Amino acid sequence: MPVYNGANFIEKAIKSILCQSFTDFELIICDNSSTDNTAEICKKVIQRDKRVRYFRNGKNIGAAPNFNKVFHIGTGKYFKWAAHDDELAPEYLGKCIELLENNQDFILCHSQVNIINERGAVIRHDHIASSPLASDSASERFNALIRTDLDIYEVFGVIRREILQKTRLIGSYIASDRSLRAELGLHGKFAILAESLFLCRHHPERSICAMPAHHMRGQWFDPKCKDRFVFPHWRILSEYFKCIYRIEQLPIREKFTCQTAVLKWLGVHQNWARLFADPILIFFPGLGNAFIRLGEYLTEREKKG
Repeated sequence: MPVYNGANFIEKAIKSILCQSFTDFELIICDNSSTDNTAEICKKVIQRDKRVRYFRNGKNIGAAPNFNKVFHIGTGKYFKWAAHDDELAPEYLGKCIELLENNQDFILCHSQVNIINERGAVIRHDHIASSPLASDSASERFNALIRTDLDIYEVFGVIRREILQKTRLIGSYIASDRSLRAELGLHGKFAILAESLFLCRHHPERSICAMPAHHMRGQWFDPKCKDRFVFPHWRILSEYFKCIYRIEQLPIREKFTCQTAVLKWLGVHQNWARLFADPILIFFPGLGNAFIRLGEYLTEREKKG
C-alpha cells in the first residue's frame, strides 16, 4: 500500500485487508513522507497486527517510485497493489488466489468493480468485460486493454510476482499504469471474478479528481518531472509500441496485430484529439479545463453511439 496523506480513508482500507478470509499475507505500507497523521494511524495498526510492515520515506519520492518500492520490499508468490482509499470485500483475496492456484495459465486475477463514495455507499457499477482478457490470443487481450484504458482497475488485481517482475513496473511518467496493464496482458491471461469484490472509492481528493488533466500529473508521478515539458498522450502511444517489442516470445504475426491495434487506438476516446492537445497545453496551460470539458462531451457522445 503506497500512500501519501491518506489519513482520510487509510484506516478503512487497512481494515478491509486485514479482515480477509484468506489470512496468509503481509501488508506493506510505504508512506511517502505524509504530512498528515497517516504515520500515527499506521503505527497503531502494526502494534495490533504483525502482518503489517510500515516504512516511511525521508522525502516524497513520487507516486511511481513509491509504488515500485512496495513491490521490491515484498517477497510473496503473489502481489497486489492497494490504494489507501479503496476497500476489498472479505473474500476478495481468497477467491483471487484460489483461481490463480488452480489455473496456471492466468497471470492476474481481479473482480468486477463497484464505485463507492466518501461514506462507502455504492454509487455505480463499472463492468469489466472479462472474455477478451481471458483469450488465448495475446493480441486480442492487448487490443481489449488499450481500448479500455480510461479505467485501469486490473493493475490493482492479484498478480503473479514472477510475471510482474518481467515488466518495467510503474514508470516515472504520466499514465504509466496504462502501459503496465497492457504489457501484463501480453504476458498472459487475466481472470475477472463475476462478483463485485473490489470497491473503488471516488472522492474529490482522489488524484484523478484533484488533477483532472493528464499534463497536471507529472510531478505527482515523480517530482523529477517538475517544470519539464510533457506530452502525456504521445508518451502513452510510444510506450504501447515499446511494450510490444519487450515480449520476446511474442510471434511476429501477433506483434503486427498489436501494432495495428495501437493505430486503431487513435480513434478511441478521441485519442487523436488528445495527441493534438498535448503540445498546445505546453504553451497555453490555461486551456486545460476547456479541453477536459470538450473531452468529456465527446466521450459521452461516443458512449451514446
